[in-house]
Amino acid sequence: MSLPMSIWLFQSVYAMGLTVWLAIAVIDNIRAFRELAGAVGLTLSMALLRQAPPVETALATRAVTSSVLSRSAALALLALKLLALSAMAMGCYLLLFASGIDQARPWLNLALSLFTLLLLAMHLGGLWFAYWIRQDDLQRGHLMLLVWILGAFFLFNGSWA
Repeated sequence: MSLPMSIWLFQSVYAMGLTVWLAIAVIDNIRAFRELAGAVGLTLSMALLRQAPPVETALATRAVTSSVLSRSAALALLALKLLALSAMAMGCYLLLFASGIDQARPWLNLALSLFTLLLLAMHLGGLWFAYWIRQDDLQRGHLMLLVWILGAFFLFNGSWA
């Protein structure tokens, strides 16, 4: 196998993996939208801070209990995931079956930008509602996904051969 072919193979596997991850996330969020809105609402309401032992913090004044806002935020997150999935699928298709990385790169970069926007919205929103106090696993998950996206950006945009 040639070096350019091996690089194409790795980029293709990575692009397919991101596409499948986003597809699963979109499907799960559509099928379980009530749970998604509930999870968003749990973070927005800061209810976990009131569980035993309660955490007393001035940040609790930021709590929002509106179910309309929770559903709206969940819909916005789902829309970003769907847009990222669409762009990633187009980039993956172009990489695999059409003209290669040069034509796929703009689509892959758009998808990565949308995915980053999604993750930053969740991460920064979570920080605003102090999720780092009781939802530190969720925060670490968001940070790890951002690292994954950063790696993909360098993989798709680097000059490797």
